Amino acid sequence: MPQQVPAEELGQLVRIIHASPDGQSVGDLLAIPDLGIKKRTLQRRLDQLASEGKIRAQGEGRGRRYVASPTMPLPHVSRWSLPPDENDLFRGSVLREEPGDHAWLTDEARNIRAVVEQPRAKRTPVGYQGAFLDAYLPNRTFYLPETLRKQLAEMGQVGLTDLPAGTYVRQVLDRLLIDLSWNSSRLEGNTYSLLETQILLEKGEGAEGKATEETQMILNHKAAIEMLADQADGIGFNRYTICNLHALLSDNLLSDPAACGRIRSRPVGISGTVFHPLEVPTQIEERFEQIMAKAEAVKDPFEQSFFVMVHLPYLQPFEDVNKRVSRLAANIPLIRHNLCPLSFTDVEQKDYVTGVIGVYELNRVEYLRDVFVWAYRRSCVRYAAVRQSLGEPDPFRLRHRSAIAKLVREVVLGRMEKAKAVDWILTETEKEIPESSRAKFVEVVELELRSLHEGNIARYRLRPSEFGTWQAAWK
Repeated sequence: MPQQVPAEELGQLVRIIHASPDGQSVGDLLAIPDLGIKKRTLQRRLDQLASEGKIRAQGEGRGRRYVASPTMPLPHVSRWSLPPDENDLFRGSVLREEPGDHAWLTDEARNIRAVVEQPRAKRTPVGYQGAFLDAYLPNRTFYLPETLRKQLAEMGQVGLTDLPAGTYVRQVLDRLLIDLSWNSSRLEGNTYSLLETQILLEKGEGAEGKATEETQMILNHKAAIEMLADQADGIGFNRYTICNLHALLSDNLLSDPAACGRIRSRPVGISGTVFHPLEVPTQIEERFEQIMAKAEAVKDPFEQSFFVMVHLPYLQPFEDVNKRVSRLAANIPLIRHNLCPLSFTDVEQKDYVTGVIGVYELNRVEYLRDVFVWAYRRSCVRYAAVRQSLGEPDPFRLRHRSAIAKLVREVVLGRMEKAKAVDWILTETEKEIPESSRAKFVEVVELELRSLHEGNIARYRLRPSEFGTWQAAWK
């Protein structure tokens, strides 16, 4: 009598294949440590799943790949052990809705939503699946299909790809600080309005009746976004960038201040889901480094952006504030390539949460992918209008942007009045700027100082209090 194959082992294979839009080859699957199946055994498992219609084979010989079956129910570790009456929700590949309800959602996303919106009592608890990350091979596995990546690239182009990293984000920084701080905080349940957020960031005035934690959350977003803009040429998917991003976003929000910017060493729970994150500290460290290495290896900026939106929250590398880190980290490749930033404009909290839970409980990315694409399209529309109002960048300002920013900042921090500032700017200009450009440089710095106001001081990393003290001396 043939040995019965464990249902969970088959379920794991199906999840891995369904989580990869381009499918998996036998070689890809053998390279996944968590599977631990010999080649001959693996081939038998794949043949069995294909004969049952749970996966589908494409191609011949070495080029054969196994992809999701168009009629296969959603794969989930718990699906293989559910009683028959609870499997009904999974039957068929398309769950229809009334016309006009989230028309931008794909059928796969609607199916995911139907599953994760079940009462928690009907959803079987599931832990972290390392094979989900292992199955992702940079530049071979794609969560975003090629046609979609091309569409996003066309939408995100602003004509500055040949200029230094961060050029575009610095142009729209004043607007981005408000948009991204508000939208990302709103997705966490923050009740600040857009106007209240603008007043807080521009004038430093907190809204009445709001919790201190909400005010801190928005200010932390501002600091984190400024870091990404200021260090555009040095940020990346590495421990320094992501941990410092977390430290800024979690500042004064964690019960243990030492946990800010530190990979967690204790278990955490997540409300609203039956997913249980990884608990062993050494494994969390290893998976974090694996995510960083894979993310940095991805060449396409949009695939890179979405990959970290999937895997950082799934791992939960920090004690809290993981989703916020992932949303800002998703902007890193866009900033580095001078593409339109992602500000999560018009994204509903329920859609974002549903997409993340789909990753947590099903290892399925389609709902979160649809949210990502919708959000990016809305962001591109918004910043196209912003860019039109800004006009083309001045090449001289672009070439000397760091030196201009340095002098403006030092004049303000030094609380210089006009006469002293004029002499000091001339002296510093002679030290750093070629003679042929000095007159123009001084003119630009003085113009920047005259144009400084509370609404644009963020580009110089100045606080409202610092600006106010200097302004009194300047006048």
